[in-house]
Amino acid sequence: MATDLGELLVPYMPTIRVPRTGDRVFKSECAFSYDSPESEGGLYVCMNSFLGFGREHVERHYHKTGQSVYMHLKRHVKEKATGAAGGAIPRRRNGKVFLDLELNRDFNGVDYEYEDEAKLVIFPDHFEIPLPNIEELPALVTIACDAVLNASSPYKKQEADSWEEEIQVSRHARSLRQQDNGVRIPPSGWKCAKCEMRENLWLNLTDGSVLCGKWFFDGSGGNGHALEHYKETNFPLAVKLDTITPDGADIYSFDEEEAVLDPHISEHLLHFGIDMLQMQRTENGHHTDNHVQPRVSDWEVIQESSLKLKPVYGSGYTGIKNLGNSCYLSTTMQVLFSIPEFQRAYVGNLQRIFDYSPLDPTQDFSTQMAKLGHGLLSGQYSKPPMKSELIEQVMKEEYKQLQRGISPKMFKALVSKGHPEFSSNRQQDAHEFFLHLINLVERNSSGSENPSDVFRFLVEERVQCCQTQKVRYTQRVDYLMQLPVPLEAASNREELIAYESKRKEAEENMRPPPEPVRARIPFTACLQAFTEPENVPDFWSSALQAKSAGVKTSRFASFPEYMIVQIKKFTFGVDWVPKKLDVSVDVPDFLDLNRLRATGLQAGEAELPDITPPIVISEDTRDSTTNNSLESPEIDESSVMQLAEMGFPLEACRKAVYYTGNMGAEMAFNWIIAHMEEPDFAEPLAIPTYLEPDLPGPSFPTSSVLDNQPPEESISILTSMGFPRHHTIQALKATPLAIPTYLEPDLPGPSFPTSSVLDNQPPEESISILTSMGFPRHHTIQALKATVSVLFHLLHVQ
Repeated sequence: MATDLGELLVPYMPTIRVPRTGDRVFKSECAFSYDSPESEGGLYVCMNSFLGFGREHVERHYHKTGQSVYMHLKRHVKEKATGAAGGAIPRRRNGKVFLDLELNRDFNGVDYEYEDEAKLVIFPDHFEIPLPNIEELPALVTIACDAVLNASSPYKKQEADSWEEEIQVSRHARSLRQQDNGVRIPPSGWKCAKCEMRENLWLNLTDGSVLCGKWFFDGSGGNGHALEHYKETNFPLAVKLDTITPDGADIYSFDEEEAVLDPHISEHLLHFGIDMLQMQRTENGHHTDNHVQPRVSDWEVIQESSLKLKPVYGSGYTGIKNLGNSCYLSTTMQVLFSIPEFQRAYVGNLQRIFDYSPLDPTQDFSTQMAKLGHGLLSGQYSKPPMKSELIEQVMKEEYKQLQRGISPKMFKALVSKGHPEFSSNRQQDAHEFFLHLINLVERNSSGSENPSDVFRFLVEERVQCCQTQKVRYTQRVDYLMQLPVPLEAASNREELIAYESKRKEAEENMRPPPEPVRARIPFTACLQAFTEPENVPDFWSSALQAKSAGVKTSRFASFPEYMIVQIKKFTFGVDWVPKKLDVSVDVPDFLDLNRLRATGLQAGEAELPDITPPIVISEDTRDSTTNNSLESPEIDESSVMQLAEMGFPLEACRKAVYYTGNMGAEMAFNWIIAHMEEPDFAEPLAIPTYLEPDLPGPSFPTSSVLDNQPPEESISILTSMGFPRHHTIQALKATPLAIPTYLEPDLPGPSFPTSSVLDNQPPEESISILTSMGFPRHHTIQALKATVSVLFHLLHVQ
């Protein structure tokens, strides 16, 4: 038989690879669907590319690539009988097979056991070879199979749950010495030994003292006697009395200053007469004798853990599993795939997208969007339990969540690739992710339907010089409406004033704070704040040819089919730390934006001249013959620091503020979002100067390319546009190695005269000349556009 298997595999040996360092082995998820080894058909892993495919998609890969050998993985999961010794962790019967295969089910509170099955399958005849089969398989095949089975998940680094920090075992837990002082804690009626507090009580695990803790944000608290007791005695560990259950308790280490675990908590409590296995909670989760109000975490509120919810199943009712920090992704994608245009673009074109996907579909944006959309809308991963399962649950008087849902690990890895924030395990903002995703959708929709157009609208910005009263109208593209929150417009100002007075009084008298009162802001007030004129810092008036006071107003030049509205509930304190406004905004069912419609230039208004602001260069730099570098440009450092506090690289923040003309942190933030994918995003800001000493402007590194006369073809192309020959030569020398600015009209930056030359693609002849010198094509196109802008500048300064 060994000879037969060896001979059978001989034709396929060149296609079987051993995973090398850096190879990703997708053995837990299909590249085209959310099938896994736990699915009915299992998962097929290609033994050459190590991509995973469900039974429905493996044939497509075979026909496209001709790869015949796959490893078939199947996991059989079933509930096991629980006993006194049973735990809540799934037990592996066959741990040597799938050494690092992550579980795709939610095992909260239920014990399971499972068996893993692996075999080689040869297409197209589906010949199966059970694994392990060391004696009968060639050595290379055995090594390859073993390496695949033991390979780590490609998403290992993303699986950490960043919602809450992992609680560590206290270093005092195992060495804790308890006093034999005869203290016994009653099952109820507790109060602080130093005051009359009956809530937030902590039992010191060394001497059995029951003392109150500090105030909490939710109103529970005490006078800090537990901490004072530690300072007097150095007894480090305490347990919160109203949290003790058969499952554990909340333990705090005063010495380590954090919540900790105590593996011996049951023994430590029994020392003071507390049998935690007999501790029971009332219906609201706490002991009735002390009337303690539960502290509910934000996570429990989001999960609606205290409510009995009826699960729904079927198309459009598929849940997305949280990867620890992916709620921003899940909410955004659920909304996008509720829109018909996104459904049609990706799910409607599913087969075409899959058929024309590249050899590595895990790195193709359209494929992964189609996969996610199909997973959410097909209902394949949201099926109701069978009648037998429901009857069994009723008999056990319990109801388990049986919806599988989908886990967007592959999608998250792709869309966050190279992004400094979304590729991390930190919590993120859904608004920022939405803009990032729209950018990806547009980039990958070239030549096909762009579903993000349903969000696209034009904003008309009117800037007025306060001194001359002249105006300038410009338009920019946007995808969502950002509304400020005017706290001064709160409809319950009297309640807020009274609450603040009571809160300060309670704080001074060490009493529980009153019930919080949240500011209620009418949505109309947010709209009104959006329409209010705002000052333009460092406004340069082309009418005065100098800086002046300016005001800007924004209106809608067009409206989208779907309006995304962001309420700007984050602000910055005096310490530059972002703070969330605790407000409630009443949003109406119908929204009338007619009064926000743009009107354009009105009768009687005079336009500001279309003149480019001069490039200011210091006299020292202009006169210097030994140093061509510029002095640091004027940059609003407060805006820079405001952006840096958000986590963006400092140099990128400086560039954003500079290229948006010190127009404020919001404009600079938009520049960052538009440019953060560029390879030199975090490189230091460099302001170039022109080569000739009698002309102010950027200076470029000396190069043999610049020393020589530019190609005559390029000179003739530009001179045919009407530019003088000597200016053309200067511009062509200046632009191959540096680009002063990007010229897209929807991005903030220096203003250049409108010209069809700037709007269109540069001539292919010029592109080919520069690319032949070794410059990248996309840099060449930008440089040629910049050349024209330099020519305009040269004409202007003379």
